[in-house]
Amino acid sequence: MVNHKPSGIYTIRKNSQDMKRSFGARPIAYPLPVFVIGSYDANGKPDAMVAAWGGICASEPPCISVTINPNHQTFKNIIESKAFTVSIPDKKYLEETDYCGMVSGKDRDKFLDTGLTPVKAEHVPAPYIGEFPVVLECRLFALHEIGTARQIIGEIVDVKIDEMVLGTDGKPDLRKIGAFAFDVMKMEYYSLGTPIGRAWDAGKKFKQ
Repeated sequence: MVNHKPSGIYTIRKNSQDMKRSFGARPIAYPLPVFVIGSYDANGKPDAMVAAWGGICASEPPCISVTINPNHQTFKNIIESKAFTVSIPDKKYLEETDYCGMVSGKDRDKFLDTGLTPVKAEHVPAPYIGEFPVVLECRLFALHEIGTARQIIGEIVDVKIDEMVLGTDGKPDLRKIGAFAFDVMKMEYYSLGTPIGRAWDAGKKFKQ
């Protein structure tokens, strides 16, 4: 617990509420997103894989990052095509989404197996999933080697959002989108969407 003194000096003390357990150096953060990455292989076959290591990483230009093992078919597709999409699934497609993370595009046609629809992106040579409410079309912007993984940064060239998940203000409503997150410790998915406060407003009391 940190106590703030008027002089600006901080002291650290432990109490019964500060009982944290160490889990060591592990890739843990909350919440982890559930992204489905769309790409075409060299023959134009659409593929989709689930990625949880990722998120928005820049605003100018708008960019998103995803970290992928270079052994994945998706990685090879992106390197060849210099493009990919990020589709954000609705929780009602949980089973289809999970399946896309269970098998390899080298062995299975995930769209054929699940009945999901590959839609050719408008601005980049990559497919997105037609049933999912939010889609980011990306061109490859940068590639970084991080240990055994590869961080792919995509410049977002367009964002497409289903009109049915927009609120009365014309903005996306997370409750309607039905997005869900991944718990890497319990290997479970959990739902998002309950508002608890407004950004740039909830903390105003500390400015007084």
